Amino acid sequence: MNCSSEDSDISDSEIDHHEDKCYLNLQNKKYVVENANQTYRCPFCSGKKKQEYQYKDLLQHATALGASNRKGKVKAYHRAIVKFLKNDLTETGGSSSQLMVIEEGSIRPELDEQFVFPWMGVLVNVPTEFKNGRHVGESGTRIREQLSRFNPLKVIPLWNFRGHTGNAIVDFRKDWSGFKDAMSFDNYFEAENRGKRDWYESKTHLTDIYGWIARSEDYNSVGPIGDHLRKNGDLKTIDELEKEESRKKDKLVANLANQIEEKKRHLQELECKYNETTMSLDKMMEERDVLHQAYNEEIRKMQRLARDHSQKVFEENEKLRSELDIKRKELDERCKQLDQLVAQNDIEKQRLDDEKQKNALKNSSLHLATMEQKKADENVLRLVEEQKREKEAALRKILHLERQLDAKQKLELEIQQLKGKLQVMKHMGGEDDSGVRKKIEELSDELKEKMEEMDALEDLNNTLLAKERISNDELQRSRQELITGLKDLQEASWPQRLVGIKRMGELDNKPFQISCKRKFSKDEADFRAAELCSMWQDELKNPEWHPFKIVNVDGKDQEVIQDDEKLQNLKEELGEEVYKAVTTALLEINEYNPSGRYVIPELWNFRAGRKASLKEVIQYILKQWKNSKRKK
Repeated sequence: MNCSSEDSDISDSEIDHHEDKCYLNLQNKKYVVENANQTYRCPFCSGKKKQEYQYKDLLQHATALGASNRKGKVKAYHRAIVKFLKNDLTETGGSSSQLMVIEEGSIRPELDEQFVFPWMGVLVNVPTEFKNGRHVGESGTRIREQLSRFNPLKVIPLWNFRGHTGNAIVDFRKDWSGFKDAMSFDNYFEAENRGKRDWYESKTHLTDIYGWIARSEDYNSVGPIGDHLRKNGDLKTIDELEKEESRKKDKLVANLANQIEEKKRHLQELECKYNETTMSLDKMMEERDVLHQAYNEEIRKMQRLARDHSQKVFEENEKLRSELDIKRKELDERCKQLDQLVAQNDIEKQRLDDEKQKNALKNSSLHLATMEQKKADENVLRLVEEQKREKEAALRKILHLERQLDAKQKLELEIQQLKGKLQVMKHMGGEDDSGVRKKIEELSDELKEKMEEMDALEDLNNTLLAKERISNDELQRSRQELITGLKDLQEASWPQRLVGIKRMGELDNKPFQISCKRKFSKDEADFRAAELCSMWQDELKNPEWHPFKIVNVDGKDQEVIQDDEKLQNLKEELGEEVYKAVTTALLEINEYNPSGRYVIPELWNFRAGRKASLKEVIQYILKQWKNSKRKK
């Protein structure tokens, strides 16, 4: 197989994948590397004439092409050969160029022999050339690739003012495996007759590189090699290194033993604390259960009392309603009886008509009283939740108005009765009947007094209505002033955990953020949440969108949100929390500003979740003012 015959090349990111694939093919004998005469061949360079390599020559050939700037497939194929030669093949020939694989026990030197530590190798006679007024040579990376079988960490060329000196230092790992690699490096060059002794004894040096492991002679030598070794290493014997390593191990074992003892003591302390905490928690849980049970009993007792009170109120209302029905029936019967007496004389007929009108007026008044009673029944549940003082004030106002209404109705009834009597007296008496005329004058005076009293009540009622309107205007202005003041306090970072300003009809952006964090990335979630919240806030301001329908609840017409397509799509897309936030804001804006459809500030009790009364706001402001004054 020729690597140049491939139709297409591969990218640098695919080299490792093709290298592994080719390596498996070499292991499976799909490509042949060994010849019959104990030589080697490159299966990916079949077009070359030379196909009989020695082990080291084929390794150098594959290493050079694997590190070259050739195409990606060429580098992948030859890197696979290097990996296969190192991991799966060993050299079978017995020539002097054989790489000597030496076990640790067979290379152990004398205990008092000194080496440079960290382990270093010395390379001399590195090829150089004179170029641009100074000597240059191969880079340390290129030399390191050539010596990759010895696992060097790096190769450092030595330079002076003339350029490359032709010498280099090879750094190995500090552990014993690094020492083994360094001795293999030394033995390899010794077996190649290019060791330290060969370099100093030979008069005519070859062009090849000489190398050996750095020892005390190199450390104490004069020149760039000695300077570099003295600067970056120390002289150590094997015995010293073993003793030092033994001391470090003993010290490490002692430290670990101390740490274990300390951890045991700490663990015992934690167990004691855990037992104490567990006992305390058990005791607290028992106390919590007792308190929870007492709380539940108290709640049940309060609910039972409230239920009994409500039942009593409903029973009283039902009793009053029954009495009203009985009165209405009696009046109906009376009307029927009056209808049967129509055939009497004119005077009696007029009297009966007047009485019938009076009864009709009474019936109407009773009907109005029944309607008022129904309204009172509807207000019972709402009044139960209000505060005691507001409830008493409302009840006093209702009783006052009822007394005014009863007085007015009573006065009207008396006026009608007087008018009826006056008419009767006029029909009954003649022109010469002085007693009748006197009675008529008395009735006329009494009627005039009643009419004056009626006018006085009308004036009083108008005055009270005017005062009520003024009081309501003052209350509204007070609430507006409190809203403005609380806005300033809120800007001054005054805590408003109990009472504050709530913008009715404004969307809460927290549900949007929670929903967007589940659907989008962390960086995009805040932006998308703000965008969606702004879009739906504009939708709430749109007067053409009115997803409400009128339904009858307990005899009253109420507006409720219908199954709108936009809201259903919002619920399916962003979830129940966002849907609830939008519908809540929609109900608020429909209640507070259905025509303008913009946000309205309102005093709000955040703990109770309702509109705050003026008393609550004033008490809260006074409390905060006292606290701030106390802190000063």
